[in-house]
Amino acid sequence: MEFPALAERTGGFRHGAPHTVTIGADTARILFLRSAGPDDPDSALWVLDLAAGAERLVADGPIDAYAADRDARVVAFARAGELFRADLVAGTVTAVPAAGPVHDPRPAPTGRDIGYVTDPDGAATLRVVGPDGDRLLAGEPGNAWREHGGTISWGMPGTGAAEFGRTRGWWWSPEGTQILAVRTARTASLHLLDLDDGWVDVHWDRETYPHLAQVRWESGGPLITVLRRMQQHGLVLSVDPRTGETQVHAELADARWVEPVPGTPRHLPDGRVLVGGELAHDGFDARCLFADGSLLTPPGLYVRRVAGTLPRDGGPAGSPDLVVEGSLGDPAVREVFRVRTAVGGGGPEVTRIAGLTGRDGVVVGGDVLVAGAQVWRGDERVAVLRSSAAALPYRPEPVLERVTDRRLPAAVLYPSGFVAGSRLPVLLTLGAGPGHQQVRADVHAAENREWQERQWWADAGFAVVSIDPRGTPGVAPSFEKAVHRRLADVCLNDLADALHALLGKHPDLDLSRVALRGHGLGGWLAALAVLRRPEDFHRAVARDPVIDWTGLPAPIAERYLGDRADAADVYAHHNLRFAGASDAVLLVGAELPGCPSVPAATLTEELAFLSGHATEVTRK
Repeated sequence: MEFPALAERTGGFRHGAPHTVTIGADTARILFLRSAGPDDPDSALWVLDLAAGAERLVADGPIDAYAADRDARVVAFARAGELFRADLVAGTVTAVPAAGPVHDPRPAPTGRDIGYVTDPDGAATLRVVGPDGDRLLAGEPGNAWREHGGTISWGMPGTGAAEFGRTRGWWWSPEGTQILAVRTARTASLHLLDLDDGWVDVHWDRETYPHLAQVRWESGGPLITVLRRMQQHGLVLSVDPRTGETQVHAELADARWVEPVPGTPRHLPDGRVLVGGELAHDGFDARCLFADGSLLTPPGLYVRRVAGTLPRDGGPAGSPDLVVEGSLGDPAVREVFRVRTAVGGGGPEVTRIAGLTGRDGVVVGGDVLVAGAQVWRGDERVAVLRSSAAALPYRPEPVLERVTDRRLPAAVLYPSGFVAGSRLPVLLTLGAGPGHQQVRADVHAAENREWQERQWWADAGFAVVSIDPRGTPGVAPSFEKAVHRRLADVCLNDLADALHALLGKHPDLDLSRVALRGHGLGGWLAALAVLRRPEDFHRAVARDPVIDWTGLPAPIAERYLGDRADAADVYAHHNLRFAGASDAVLLVGAELPGCPSVPAATLTEELAFLSGHATEVTRK
């Protein structure tokens, strides 16, 4: 049986489920996207009137993204390159004339004007349309960097931004009178643009700190995080919106690399600046939150993301609680916590929000929290966003473990109805590879399609094993960064050690038949395992694998392997072209001399290869 075609490589299990939620600051309306059902990938825009508890269709799809003003009264979205403005109070949707195909439209917090980008793949320009008409705010179409022969873009994230989790390239000021925009030429720079045509540059040492990792402008002035090229040192800067001058609020430093916390930096209501950082001294090994240097989270809480703030019952108005996604003790469990921001005796104060997981996609606004489809106000669930997603086909029941003296997270998934006593070949799933967690306890979450696919593989006759080697987030900073400049050796050693440790608890694992599969960096690791350690790993399918690390974006390659200019031996050690050849490695979407390769393969064809059967897949 082929894995359901709808779900394969498409995320089809999420079709029909609400997603991309926005809560208005006045909490009167909740916006979200949802398609008609499992057979419809095109999402439409919906609104929930929280007081009435009624949903209403705002605009038909396909709508991939939208943005709202502060109170979710005005929404802007693009469809087929055309700009639309939805007035949720009046209940109208209007096409807005714009100069060229529209990308990333966003209304001002006041709802008066809408900014948007044109020509995102070329010389992108930033424009504003409103009651006074449509006009160019920033752009240099046709201009090139003479020394590089490239175009200049405004309002786009810029090269390497996605590697830091930054997906945007421009931001409205809270008053809707200015725009903070990225200008990308050889490097990224920031500029403050007034709607009345004044502008200033944002000043920092861009030669020393070329990576613009984080930008946030929700209250006060903008906050940015900038990193050195090797990412071992960074600065959290506040920006004066009048002059563009910056002030250092915090320094981030690590001998391997700095890992900023998503959702930070941000201004707290009392004026302090919240920063994510790490404690790595005096016996501490933690990923924490600080407010102007004061520690807010206990060392045992691994902070993954700051979702927002909620008012604290009985607390001062200027000191709300943070809503934080993180792991407390078990890296496989991602939960949601309230963290006290008020400084007081007794140290950090953290309270688990019962029943919620970070995989629910937590969104916060005012005193309302949305987790997945559930809408909460305080301790009361006040609404549920309707879902028409298909029921999940499988109910996986993996056995979660911690193995070896390094306490590596691991999971073993058996075929449905498996009876102990039969030796099973092992399939080691690597997913997207280093930096991506495989062992997660939320096995029945609709968005966690990986466990659904793993159960299909298990029912095809494998004991499916997932292992989080060092280099995976969720355990501790030292665990995550132990792979610096030696990623291949550390990961392969951990995978092999974990398999042998699991055998003591799971004697039905046949370690003489170990197959691997992964994509991207996971595909690279799967292929490398068979080429470098054929005594431990025996067959692999690598989808779109990374062959040569020098072809990766610099922020990713240099984070793990260091400076390309002085680490040629390290890069060569991680290059698949120098790892050998084997007919036991199938590459899908890539080629490597001495290994079979195909441009595409179904899961059934992968199964045949990994099971050791000769098929036509290797001869296409």
